Amino acid sequence: MKNILKDKVAVLTGAGGGIGSAVAERLARHGMKIILFGGRNREKLAAAQAAVEKHTACLALPGDVTKPEFISSGIAEAVKEFGGIDVLVNNAGAAQNTPFEEVGIEEFDRLMAINVRAPFLMMRAALPHLKKSQAAAIVNICSVVSHSGYPMQSIYSASKHALLGLTRSLAREYYKEGIRVHAVSPGGVYTDMVRVSRPDLPPEGMIMPGEIADIVEFLLVNRGNAVIDEILVHRVGKEPFLV
Repeated sequence: MKNILKDKVAVLTGAGGGIGSAVAERLARHGMKIILFGGRNREKLAAAQAAVEKHTACLALPGDVTKPEFISSGIAEAVKEFGGIDVLVNNAGAAQNTPFEEVGIEEFDRLMAINVRAPFLMMRAALPHLKKSQAAAIVNICSVVSHSGYPMQSIYSASKHALLGLTRSLAREYYKEGIRVHAVSPGGVYTDMVRVSRPDLPPEGMIMPGEIADIVEFLLVNRGNAVIDEILVHRVGKEPFLV
């Protein structure tokens, strides 16, 4: 089977995190050139870069993905380095485990900035380059709370509802230009973020970051006439067809 991803260029946010680093390494194994947008944890970003560079070329860009100037300069640097962009994976995210009455304006703004503003900025900056690709795709890592509301996660839920709405609108707006916009909405994934926001969840039975990488890989490798708009994923212990 022909490797359709080889030498294509993928940009990922939240690249130092569990899902981000797993997806980056998986795509690197296909020979994609990888650009990692990471947050303030330079050690995790460096580790992700080292894993990717075992397979392919990689550019790591530490910074704040909620800042337009960082995004625009980073995308420009990525295009200069690798010649274009074929895939964008918006994975950077922040969660919440706070009673609604205790949610401050700063926490509200922080979650909205990371979970909605950052993907918006990334997609806006990447779209002119994605339009030039013959295999353009955006994958937004949403959440099961994009479809539901959990106690103690009111603002997180609101932000992920917003991201799913943004994903759906862009998918319909750009599909005629050959740009596929997918949503992957997982339940509890065993990452640092979930360990902090949901300490009540034991690791047994939780989704592993590599399993989300499997899904992203499937969406990109199987680019045929059948198009998957969203994949909703629940933990093995959750009852099927509930979120």
